[in-house]
Amino acid sequence: MKGVWYVRMGAGAAWRKTVWGEGLSEFLGCFVLIAFGDGVVAMAVAALNQSGRAATDHTIFLASGDWLLITWGWCIAVIMAIYVAGGISGAHINPAVTIALAVRRGFPWAKVPLYIFAQVAGCFTGAALVYLNYKDAIKSYEHVTHAVRGQTSSIASYSIFATFPSGYFHNPVGPFIDELIGTALLVGIVLAIIDDRNLAPKANLGPFIIGLLVAAIGMSYGANSGYAINPARDFGPRLFAYFAGWDGVALPGNYGNVNWYWWIPIVACIVGGIIGAIVYDAFIHEGLMARSAEEAAEEKPAEEF
Repeated sequence: MKGVWYVRMGAGAAWRKTVWGEGLSEFLGCFVLIAFGDGVVAMAVAALNQSGRAATDHTIFLASGDWLLITWGWCIAVIMAIYVAGGISGAHINPAVTIALAVRRGFPWAKVPLYIFAQVAGCFTGAALVYLNYKDAIKSYEHVTHAVRGQTSSIASYSIFATFPSGYFHNPVGPFIDELIGTALLVGIVLAIIDDRNLAPKANLGPFIIGLLVAAIGMSYGANSGYAINPARDFGPRLFAYFAGWDGVALPGNYGNVNWYWWIPIVACIVGGIIGAIVYDAFIHEGLMARSAEEAAEEKPAEEF
């Protein structure tokens, strides 16, 4: 006889076969994404220097190796997240991906709100885990740099959790374009990677290739706005940072050169994701569909009269 857990919460629970089970998958995938992704930023910004493992107690980004640590860390974070969630929900782990799939691949719109809620909640919880683990290092870093949490002097420690625009921007246009380009590349190339009619990776290597894609975007397009390329990845930790005391630096995202920044990694990423999907379909996917239809017609045996 099966136990109560099995029937109500375990493998025997009917709800696990519904969209609620998919929501749990997205939640945990995003939790893993941020636990490793924000974790590696915490290492670079506060933990390494405060632990005595850097040149000084305020050393950040003195060499390109620091940025490579972050880009490769996010690469691994994405790989782990997809392997965790891929079997149930397909591991969207990104509202821009979910919406693009609804627009171009027939993903049910009815599932979109739950997926996005689960993604944001998972990212929020992942950020909370990172803060729990690194709160002492963060406070120590703020002390030695005389940063006041919630003021612009605390942007560096806040950046452990979410993104901000580079100082050379003085309006939202540049960061918006940057996030749009990065997310368009992400979604368009993800569709290429998972397209069975294209050169889809074999032996379950898709998550690894997608991780390399995220690393490539970070290395090529990361400095302008921190390459959020994922509304949940930015907003969930941003919301946590607000509650953790970063106040207006987190929400609404006031940085002096650009203010009320919070909406840019949401809107620009969603628009960019849709554009990336449309471009891939127009240039590649429709051509693959046409060739497949032609090959199927050629293979069809002639009817006998």
